[in-house]
Amino acid sequence: MQVTIWFWIIFNVFILAMLALDLGVFHRRAHAISIREAAIWSSVWIGLSLTFNFGLYLFAGPEPALAYLTGYLIEKALSVDNIFVMVLIFGYFKVEPKYQHRVLFWGIVGALVMRGIFIVLGAYLISHFHWVIYLFGALLVFTGTKMAFRDEEPFDAENNRLLKLARKLVPVSAQYHGKNFWIRENGKLFATPLLLVLLMVEFTDLVFAVDSIPAIFAVTTEPFLVYTSNVFAILGLRSLYFLLAGIVDQFRYLKYGLSFILVFVGVKMLLSDIQKVPIVASLVVIATALLISILLSLIVPDPEDEDDEEEMDDLAQRLTDGKRTLTQAKEKVTQREG
Repeated sequence: MQVTIWFWIIFNVFILAMLALDLGVFHRRAHAISIREAAIWSSVWIGLSLTFNFGLYLFAGPEPALAYLTGYLIEKALSVDNIFVMVLIFGYFKVEPKYQHRVLFWGIVGALVMRGIFIVLGAYLISHFHWVIYLFGALLVFTGTKMAFRDEEPFDAENNRLLKLARKLVPVSAQYHGKNFWIRENGKLFATPLLLVLLMVEFTDLVFAVDSIPAIFAVTTEPFLVYTSNVFAILGLRSLYFLLAGIVDQFRYLKYGLSFILVFVGVKMLLSDIQKVPIVASLVVIATALLISILLSLIVPDPEDEDDEEEMDDLAQRLTDGKRTLTQAKEKVTQREG
C-alpha cells in the first residue's frame, strides 16, 4: 500500500477537527453524559471508522481494508479491558460524572500522541530489526497468558508509586475545583485531584498500549493502517466508557476472550516466517473469540450471584422459622393466661 504524506496530513487534520468539534461545541459545558448521548456518539465513531474502512477498500483494495478492520477490532476489544480500570479510578477518586468526559478527552488526546510515537518506533524497529517480531510475539503470549489467570484487584492510590511521585513533585490541593486541573492559591500554583486522575488515565493507557500496538503489528506492519485503526478505536473509547461503565463488570468472561486473542496474535507473530495466517482467517478467529466470550458472560449465571441467592433464601427461611417460633410462643403464653 502506497501512502503519501498527504494521507497523513488529511487524516490528522480531520481528527483534530473532530476533537475540536467535540470539546468546543458538543461538550463545551460540563455535564453528565447520558446513556442515550453515549450511544449516539458511539454510533458516530463506529460509523466513521467503517466509512474509512470502506474508503480503504475502494482506493487501496480488500487486503488493506481487512487489515485495518482486524486491527480496529483488536484495539476496540482491548479498550473494553481499559474501561474496567477507568471505572475503578473514577470510583476511587469520586470524580463527578459531569467532569469525567473532560478527563477522558484530554486523556485520549495524550494517548493519541503516545501511541503515535509507539507506532513510529515499532514500525522502525520491525523494518530494521526483524527479530523484534519475535520479541513482540513472546510479549503478547506472556501477557495473554497472564491475563487469563489474573485476579481483579481494587485500585489502591495510597500505594501507587506514580501518584506518590506526582505528589512529591507537585503540590496538590485538598479538594476539587470544578473542571480545573490547576489552580492558583496565594500566588502559588497547585494541581487539583482531577489532574491526578488524568495522570492515572494516561498511565493506564500507556500500559495497555504495550499490549495493543504489538497485537496490531501482528496483522499488518503498515504504519498508516496501524495508526488509523488505533486512532478510531481510541476516539470511540470515551463514549464506550459512558455506555458500558455501569454494566462492564457483567462481562466476566471477556478477559478470557481477550487473553485468547493476545495469545493467538502472539503465536501468529512467532510463526510468521514459517506459516502465514491469512488476514481473513485472523479476523474470523478474533471476532469468534469475542462473540463467544460475550455470549458466555450473558448466558452463563455468575456463581457468586447464585451463592448470594442461596444466602438470601437461607436468611429468608431463618426469618420465617423465627417468625413461626415467635407465633407459637405467643400462642402458648395466651393459652396459659387463659
